[in-house]
Amino acid sequence: MTKVYSLAVLIVAWAVTAALVQSRLLPGPLTIGTTIIADIRSGELPFHMACTLGRVIGSFAIAMLLGIAAGYAMGRSKTADRYADPWLIVLINMPALVTIIFAYVWIGLNETAAILAVAVNKLPNVIVVMREGTRALDPDIDDMAKVFQFTAFKRIRHIVMPQLAPYLAASSRSGLSIVWKIVLVVELIGRPNGVGFVLGSAFSLFDMASILSYAICFIVLMLVIESLLVQPLERRANRWRRRPA
Repeated sequence: MTKVYSLAVLIVAWAVTAALVQSRLLPGPLTIGTTIIADIRSGELPFHMACTLGRVIGSFAIAMLLGIAAGYAMGRSKTADRYADPWLIVLINMPALVTIIFAYVWIGLNETAAILAVAVNKLPNVIVVMREGTRALDPDIDDMAKVFQFTAFKRIRHIVMPQLAPYLAASSRSGLSIVWKIVLVVELIGRPNGVGFVLGSAFSLFDMASILSYAICFIVLMLVIESLLVQPLERRANRWRRRPA
């Protein structure tokens, strides 16, 4: 209930401020609500939100798959870590905007470039977390698996994955927050649809009602995914850490 009260106070404060200012640069909650309903009825808002969500899912999946494989290899092999670490440092410090421009120039203004640009920006985050998680694997448990002659599949399923689960959850949660932000920049620069594209168009027209309506819907979508998907998976991944009373 505390969150509900806090949100109610925020909305009331927003409505009062908008009423006092009386400016088109700060529309009130009723105006934003009307704009959202109109955009939903026209189909514009669901379409652009779906475009953004599709890019988020695609880039997130690519970055996680490649990042898990690379991080595990670097954590297991000192040779792989030594050779790949300089490239990892470059990727970590590469500005997201530079990566996006490179992708659009080299690949073109298309979906492939947009998704790959976002995935590359998220990739080093996943690699670093998974590398540290792999380094933290218990060698005694690994030795036990060798004694009992576990197959490679059984070792990964019953030994490696349970220990890496918290790191997977952490990289997923932090990486998802990065993806959300970079996707908007990608859409703003070079896509003809998506939330970022709409925000850029509305900014050029100083249309604060559209900016706030899409921003609020975008935030609500992130909160829903965080509450219904990310947090439950994180709790499940850390369940093994609990100790009986």
